[in-house]
Amino acid sequence: MARLPPPDDLHEWVSFDDDDEDRTWVWDLTFLTSRWTCIYGNGCPGVLTAPAPELEHGCCSYGAHFTGPDDAALVEAQLARLEPGEWQFAGVAHRRGGPIYTNRDGETVSRLVDGACIFLNRPGWPTGAGCALHHAARARDESYLEWKPEVCWQAPMRRHDEVDVYGHVTSTVREWKRRDWGPGGAEFHWWCTATTEGADAFVAADAVYRTCRDELVAMTGDRPYQQLVAHIDAALDRNVTFL
Repeated sequence: MARLPPPDDLHEWVSFDDDDEDRTWVWDLTFLTSRWTCIYGNGCPGVLTAPAPELEHGCCSYGAHFTGPDDAALVEAQLARLEPGEWQFAGVAHRRGGPIYTNRDGETVSRLVDGACIFLNRPGWPTGAGCALHHAARARDESYLEWKPEVCWQAPMRRHDEVDVYGHVTSTVREWKRRDWGPGGAEFHWWCTATTEGADAFVAADAVYRTCRDELVAMTGDRPYQQLVAHIDAALDRNVTFL
């Protein structure tokens, strides 16, 4: 009998129960031990239907979708801290009734200006292209996790929770895939975690589970993260390699 070839998108996983909650954590070891890194401003072609590195949109072309009222309130509070000149579209936000609104689908989202998120300063702006909230956090030596919408600092990692009929939660932490953006994800010219097309983004000196420590702790808690690190480090000490 002929041996079937492995799937194109083959990943290796590990799971363990949470000692403090009725929860199981499932981790995508393939992505978390990869050398992925954000290459925004370093040749990122963006997520439009054609490459457009000159626009420096990154993954901000379609704006931010907020997870709930607390997420939106945090961003609004930080926007109030911005100094003149830090946010290119502050005036536009004021004229349009605020930078955050509820769309026709009932989703809380950031407004778009000239084809991208209203928080995104464009090339040529004095503080540089990029998220005004991200730049402001860095200028104040604060964590951008406390400034930006959750989806913006989590991507390209995704936590997905499922609850069974008995209330047990299974939380999966993995890479954000095209399908997670809905039908529009298939139209992206490029998506950075897709190894078949995003090789330019897998150039970091260290693995994702190390370089994105703060994001992973914020998404899962310190104890689950430390258990993940212990598992990976022990495997690496035994010269175990992950797919």
